[in-house]
Amino acid sequence: MTQSVLFDVPGPRTRRRMMVVNIVAAVVVAGIGAWVLVLLDRKGQLDAALWRPFLQPGTWTDYLLPGLRDTLRAAGLAIVASAVLGLVLGLGRLSGSRVVRWLAGTVVEFFRAVPVLLMMIFFYAGISQLRVVEPRDVPLLAVVLGLTLYNGSVFAELVRSGVHNLPRGQREAALAVGLRPAQSLRIVEIPQALIAMLPAIASQLVVILKDTALGAIITYPELLDAARRFGSGNGNILQALLVAAVVFIVINYALTALAERLASRVGRLTAGTAKAEAPALAATIDQ
Repeated sequence: MTQSVLFDVPGPRTRRRMMVVNIVAAVVVAGIGAWVLVLLDRKGQLDAALWRPFLQPGTWTDYLLPGLRDTLRAAGLAIVASAVLGLVLGLGRLSGSRVVRWLAGTVVEFFRAVPVLLMMIFFYAGISQLRVVEPRDVPLLAVVLGLTLYNGSVFAELVRSGVHNLPRGQREAALAVGLRPAQSLRIVEIPQALIAMLPAIASQLVVILKDTALGAIITYPELLDAARRFGSGNGNILQALLVAAVVFIVINYALTALAERLASRVGRLTAGTAKAEAPALAATIDQ
């Protein structure tokens, strides 16, 4: 078997040059990091007294953990709502009706083009004027709506591109056993597309989690806002923001690792042939 590549396979001399370039780049990055640490030390930002408050339970129970809880609540609601909206819009983009495709495409392109922060501010001002919910719930609702509309549109494009990248034989096989095009889309193509797009979906989940920080602009008390308030009151705002950044990195890494593990597990379960199940599927359809 031959392996096709997008460029020529590097030879020994090119590999040595690449290794040298990588080593030089690593040394430069390490030097910049050391220089930044020296500057921080000269400014007194590495003093133990500035970091010691984060070892006290009150810092976490009064500020960081409540902020993390609100961040995860907004992100969780937005993830669920975005998944539902993205699936609906994705099906609309793949519909056999030209009108439905046009409507779904218009919605997707519009909300993908509008900045998330602008949508949050719009919903915050609009819902506050309508007074349909309690004032304390307005920031959360505005954050969730803004994240849902934007990321739901992105999910819809992931669904559409995932279905289009499937082998054409998938739909042909579904039609051959008696499924209608809409049934083939729902039962055969969409599940496979979602499995194939799991890495991209995981990346979008990370985006949702990070974008909850925009809620601080509309007074939503998420993790970054809690760290900023604590740092402003204790004179260690740089340290507080760094701690919040580490928390975000840990959660985002966990999300990515979970998605990769899920994709690997599902890929193993769905790999191989399924000859034994084919008659049962046909019998189910006939019934």
